[in-house]
Amino acid sequence: QVQLVESGGGLVQAGGSLRLSCAASRSIFSFNVMGWYRRAPGKQRELVATISRGGTINYVDSVKGRFTISRDNAKNTVYLQMNSLKPEDTAVYYCNAEDHYGNNWGQGTQVTVSS
Repeated sequence: QVQLVESGGGLVQAGGSLRLSCAASRSIFSFNVMGWYRRAPGKQRELVATISRGGTINYVDSVKGRFTISRDNAKNTVYLQMNSLKPEDTAVYYCNAEDHYGNNWGQGTQVTVSS
């Protein structure tokens, strides 16, 4: 069973930046897709960004132009660079990795953006 460990969350003022990291316990090429989701208080979980094994990238409209997903194959790590953060970006952010057997999730990291 794969382990996904997120880090990089924290408290930041509006307009600031954070970079989230998701370290996988095995090669990230073993996954069809990796991505970041978030759950804000009182809201459903929302897909933020994904990157496929082949490198196809998708973003939810609300983060386009502000967030960038990337990966470091040698470190088995996926990143989410978040710029121009807004209070509405406040949420717990989860790393997801989809493989042949299904979805794998990290424990989540809290991102809080103050106005």
